[in-house]
Amino acid sequence: MQIVTIGGVTVGLCILGYFVTTWWPGRKQLTKNPLRHSADLAPFLFAWSYGCLTVLGIGGLIGWIADTALWISNWLGDVALVWGVGTAAGQAAGGAVYLPLTQTGGAIVLILTAVMVALVKKSRHGKVLKLGAWCGVCLGTSAGVAGFAAVPLAQAVNWLGDGVYGAL
Repeated sequence: MQIVTIGGVTVGLCILGYFVTTWWPGRKQLTKNPLRHSADLAPFLFAWSYGCLTVLGIGGLIGWIADTALWISNWLGDVALVWGVGTAAGQAAGGAVYLPLTQTGGAIVLILTAVMVALVKKSRHGKVLKLGAWCGVCLGTSAGVAGFAAVPLAQAVNWLGDGVYGAL
């Protein structure tokens, strides 16, 4: 498993900031039609959740892709921090404990991978889905609020996998 650095978290927060800034309809529009504007967050949140799940110990090709994306994000963020603002690189920012997925939880993530591929290819939200997944990979194992959100997410997927495969 790849460990997230401060640079990787910075990249994830930059992606999150970019998305929220481009999504924000303004206070007046948001209060006028909150349901429609809140629904525009759903693709990003779904993809963010998927990105978190892929980095939580999934092996194989999916885990390798998530670890590689996190490694690249760590490197990009560390380079930006060193050359951009003059800070130290490579400082770990990961949480001390993470909840790995069970075998049935991993099966659910595989199903979600097929759904994500189809959504990215067919949906008009392809760019948002890619950004959300990248943000989830970067923030899924961080020590902050996003990292704490990954634990209940992993528990839910493990529970869902146990329910689906236990019922078959």
